[in-house]
Amino acid sequence: MSLARLHRHVLRSLTHLSSAVPIFRPGTATPLLGAPSASTTAAAPTGREERRTLRGSLRASVGEGMVAEVFTACAGSTALTAWALALELSPFLVGVMTALPFFSQFIQFPAAWLTSTLGHRRVALGVVLLSRQVMWPLVLLPWLPLSLEGQQRVLVGVAAVSAVLGVVGNNAWVAWMGELVPESIRGRFFGRRTALCTLGNIVASLTTGVVMDRLRAPEGLSPALPLLAAVACVAGAVCTVLMARQHDPAPPGRERATLDFRVALLPLKDDRARRVLTYQMVWNAAVGLSAPFFTFYMLHNLQMSFLLMSVQLAALAGVRMLTAPLWGKLIDRVGAQPVVLACSLGIGFLPLVWLFPSPTFLWPLVADALLAGVLWSGHNLAIFALPLSVAPRKGRPFYLAAFSTAGGLAYALASSLGGGLASLLPTTFTVGGHLWDNFQVLFLLSGLARIAAAFLAVRIIEPGVRTARSLGELVALLQPPRSAPALERVPAPGPLVEPLPARAEG
Repeated sequence: MSLARLHRHVLRSLTHLSSAVPIFRPGTATPLLGAPSASTTAAAPTGREERRTLRGSLRASVGEGMVAEVFTACAGSTALTAWALALELSPFLVGVMTALPFFSQFIQFPAAWLTSTLGHRRVALGVVLLSRQVMWPLVLLPWLPLSLEGQQRVLVGVAAVSAVLGVVGNNAWVAWMGELVPESIRGRFFGRRTALCTLGNIVASLTTGVVMDRLRAPEGLSPALPLLAAVACVAGAVCTVLMARQHDPAPPGRERATLDFRVALLPLKDDRARRVLTYQMVWNAAVGLSAPFFTFYMLHNLQMSFLLMSVQLAALAGVRMLTAPLWGKLIDRVGAQPVVLACSLGIGFLPLVWLFPSPTFLWPLVADALLAGVLWSGHNLAIFALPLSVAPRKGRPFYLAAFSTAGGLAYALASSLGGGLASLLPTTFTVGGHLWDNFQVLFLLSGLARIAAAFLAVRIIEPGVRTARSLGELVALLQPPRSAPALERVPAPGPLVEPLPARAEG
């Protein structure tokens, strides 16, 4: 396939996914739908001056996304894991710290109220700036008169404040992007932005890996960590400057919608939404049981260098980017539910691959990068589209906020449970003549839980498409079509819930 055709396929497959919803932050390639009280349908500009203003804002948004990848590389999960190793955090605290962004999802609805009250652009600019400047205590940490326990508290505290502010800023930024980017070009714009941000992520991650390896200390804090924290703060400030160049298309003085918390219970009364909600909670818990510890395991147990780990993560990101258009075409043909089911089953076996690597035998991680890149690419695209299919237009943001909150809290609780379990187990032990690490127990349990959670996807009903109720139906649906059209879309049944009041419409 030529590069031009591949690029067109990427844009086409992202068109109907551009406003979908897991947990995102400002600077990521694909935004969520708006805050529960904000409109997310931007009209195309008509005047020449308006079009020129829009083009400038979109260019600034692309630049902001690429710079945001620098912040993520210097202050994201890999850097925080390096801090955790240097400050000798226990596995339990590592799990809690990694789960903090997911614990923070419980403030989604208060964040939406703040956004609707003060305005999305104003809240996004202020809160996103603060969320990326809280790293300064880590820059000064080596020179502060603190004990090791005090340094650990500072690290966890910085991670907690950053996570809470990130949720509030994300809520406002998402609503702003829904207003800024016209629906008619949303897919094309975020498709190009996705490719450029992915490229920026790969370059920034590899550079960060080299820096951490070159400045790695035999013990204690490496000078690379405060340096990277300082770079993260500077990158966060540059992001805010680029965000400030993006205009606010909302008319001045418009009426702010009232946030009605009662509509947050509507997904629980909707059978389709409950099925998706149940799957996401169980799935996120199964993933969260082990997900925070793969980076820790690579650095500590497998003794991999930061550069080698960055290469593995970059390879995974590259595979995801290349396979996304193929999954997008398949979702267009058969719907999201069969893809969620197929990818969930495949991802369930991935943690089992991590039972085989050792410091002198890392080749299984090559298979993990390839398989994880393919399967997570399809799963992420499908799980973006699925909530949009089951949620009615009226009240849709509340449905999506409920999905994010429930899934995030399930992930966070499971991560904390996994960290506690790893702390209780001996570091190494022998069972059946095989030497086990405590983290490998989490990988095994997570794999079994993911496979069990995958079968909950069978119960999901996606309106307007044929769903796979068994493995036989899944195989039949995913087979290449003999002739077009491959499948006939069945009519979607009527809404299962009553329309919401106009004030809550998203």
